[in-house]
Amino acid sequence: MKLKLAIDPDIVTLMAAEVAAGERAVTTAMREAGTGLKSAWRGQITGAGLGTRLANSIRLATYPKSGESLNAAALVWSKAPVIVGAHDTGPLIRSKHGFWLAIPTAAAGKSTRGGRISPGEWERRTGLRLRFIYRLRGPSLLVAEARLNTKGRAVVSRAKTVRGLATVPIFLLVPQVKLRKRLELVRDAERAVDAVPGLIVAGWVS
Repeated sequence: MKLKLAIDPDIVTLMAAEVAAGERAVTTAMREAGTGLKSAWRGQITGAGLGTRLANSIRLATYPKSGESLNAAALVWSKAPVIVGAHDTGPLIRSKHGFWLAIPTAAAGKSTRGGRISPGEWERRTGLRLRFIYRLRGPSLLVAEARLNTKGRAVVSRAKTVRGLATVPIFLLVPQVKLRKRLELVRDAERAVDAVPGLIVAGWVS
């Protein structure tokens, strides 16, 4: 007596189809998780009032670049990690020279390069000299004899008299400043990781 065992459909074909389904499910899940995390981080940054430019520094890369894999992965990162990291951790910032941090007032304006202007750049830009005023209580000051324009910025007076001139605080000087924690990036990252198994199961269709 001869016995013959036949499996229909073919086991090799069946397993290959299952592996392909797994590759699709894992790859899709990682792309969805990465996209969701990128959107969540960008939303946090704009919601904290840090601007779309910093939000757009959050980028996503998925692997493999093309095709599907059971080892698919997603990487979400920032092209401005120092700035984003500072708002995420709320560090204590000190002057790198160990003396003063110069915090510009509204009268100082902004740097021509964008962002915070330094005392040296302000003097070069305006042609005015800054004068140091030490205060026992409260921050010390860097001031200038100037007039305020319609935008509230300190500028050189074109008048031949002292009319309109004032001693304007341009920078506040402090030994250190505690940056307020404004982001919760780890929270969103953990949520994205926790969601991955469910995304894989939901997408695993043979």
